[in-house]
Amino acid sequence: MQADVFVKKRWNSFIFLLILLVVTFVSIVITEFNMAKGLASLPKALQWGFTNFYPDEMALTKLPDILNKLRETVLISVAATTVGAIFAFLFALFGSRTTKVNGVLSKVSRGIATIFRNIDISAWSMILLFSFGQSALTGYFALFFGSFGFLTRAFIETIDEVSSSSVEALQATGAGYFSIIFQSVIPSGIPQMISWILFMIETNIRSATLVGILTGTGIGFAFDLYYKSLNYHTASLVVIVIVITILTIEYISNYVRRVIL
Repeated sequence: MQADVFVKKRWNSFIFLLILLVVTFVSIVITEFNMAKGLASLPKALQWGFTNFYPDEMALTKLPDILNKLRETVLISVAATTVGAIFAFLFALFGSRTTKVNGVLSKVSRGIATIFRNIDISAWSMILLFSFGQSALTGYFALFFGSFGFLTRAFIETIDEVSSSSVEALQATGAGYFSIIFQSVIPSGIPQMISWILFMIETNIRSATLVGILTGTGIGFAFDLYYKSLNYHTASLVVIVIVITILTIEYISNYVRRVIL
């Protein structure tokens, strides 16, 4: 019996791999992608990058303006994530099987979170451009909606995973709903929730670069402006600043996770 199951899994894996190879081949044919030509152009592309894509003395004079744009991007990312986390926590309480008020509200909360989570931040940016135009508010709401959807789902799973036993114990003693939230859900789930919030801040700072290009704000707009004006040296400085910022935020985030978890 086990041998039959093993053989069936191997055949399923083989069929999936075969389908994947066929889809890849068809995609290459449709897009007329030439692998040999792409590899042959790689040395020339690297040569161009080393020749043009580095900050020079003139680019360094733009550093204060770049850092100002970076500060705007980081602050918007942090604000969108933290406010999104507050709303996500409220929806997670209603959507969690452990703390739900009733089944209908739970399904509604999960449904709203699913919709917001499955719409990409770049898509949110383009949708919101029609209402708010190219402004920092568009970028803020795009990051907020994305953060809200992701964190709601993450918080629901956290509450169901770490709080179920303590919630049942408090319910058995006749504790009220808010007593359960403040005495069980928050104390047991807060470390993991903070970890998810830090992860979302990292993600939003990365995403904010693309969002800035679409909304005309922040560090993404600065890169787009310098790149399109053929000022590659300053554009490379923007990229270096973004990379350093992301690595710094990730280091701080990992340190905080080690402390609280």
